[in-house]
Amino acid sequence: MGDSIINFEEEISRFKPSMDVEEVEDAIVKSDLTDMTDIMMEMIKEVRE
Repeated sequence: MGDSIINFEEEISRFKPSMDVEEVEDAIVKSDLTDMTDIMMEMIKEVRE
């Protein structure tokens, strides 16, 4: 049972906070995400040319 005790000081020193909601939103908005709609629109555009 001696090995199962949590060393809080060690855990706190390794803790890395997660992003705030605003930071996550900014990261998602700034990333270039291609979805199926983008692919389909590109294919339609190529067919029409």
